[in-house]
Amino acid sequence: MIDTSYLLAHSQDLDLIIRHVLAGLGHGLHAGRERGAGVEFSEYRAYAPGDEWRRVDWKLLARNDRYYVREAERDSHVATWLWLDASASMREASYVYPDVTKLDYARAVLACLAAVAQRQGDAFGLIVANQGRIHLTPVSRGPRQLHRVLAHLNRTKAEQELPDALQIKAQMQFVRAPSLLFAVSDFLDWPSPSGESLLRLRRMRHDVRALSLHTEAERNAAFPLEASYCDPEQVAHTVQFTPQIKPAYQAAYAQHFDKVRGELKRADIPYLQANIEQDIAKVVRSWLRLASLR
Repeated sequence: MIDTSYLLAHSQDLDLIIRHVLAGLGHGLHAGRERGAGVEFSEYRAYAPGDEWRRVDWKLLARNDRYYVREAERDSHVATWLWLDASASMREASYVYPDVTKLDYARAVLACLAAVAQRQGDAFGLIVANQGRIHLTPVSRGPRQLHRVLAHLNRTKAEQELPDALQIKAQMQFVRAPSLLFAVSDFLDWPSPSGESLLRLRRMRHDVRALSLHTEAERNAAFPLEASYCDPEQVAHTVQFTPQIKPAYQAAYAQHFDKVRGELKRADIPYLQANIEQDIAKVVRSWLRLASLR
């Protein structure tokens, strides 16, 4: 079967990526909701692609010759937030798949999680951090919400820097308890106000999960030798990658991400590192499985 990284390199169709991933995904975002007591009928609504067939009211179909699904009110309401780092460093492209950037990969991962949330009947929303600001798609449910989130992901570009502490604090009301937050970033900016906000949310007893994305070249110091590298968030800073600086780069890289991993572990935040050359379906499954083992 063709892997999703190759598919992403040849198609920016998020719907196609979602279908590929969900076909083999056996994990939900969280433990299944209770059935029976505490689950009460709320209303009918028209069937939409992606709704579970078991929720279709077949008697109503027989009477009206139209598909309707039953909406229910649950005692446990878990809002799912998808946090996307769309700062300039996420423009970094793969040397294996030059048409795929870290942002492209992150958008595909979060699109798949949004589709799973929609399939489970959860409320979900999107948080995009770039241009020194927070951009929100407020929490809602259903197929239309999935379309809104996908549209926001599609138009998002990797631009400028992450928001500062004041900007994030002004928007912190977007997360209400209880909530589940999936954060995707390259975590190159650490410590940072964005990183501190994730730690703070965890201290507030929200369920936070982190995915750190890299290119294979970044992770293995496999950049073309003698190539010049410019930090997209500090354009005046250019470095020439030579055999002499490779060991120092590898040491600094390992030290930085050991610190990120250690601080997230102490905060009880499941953390996964992945290369954007990896199969997205496998990465999504590994991330969800890692959180379930916590």
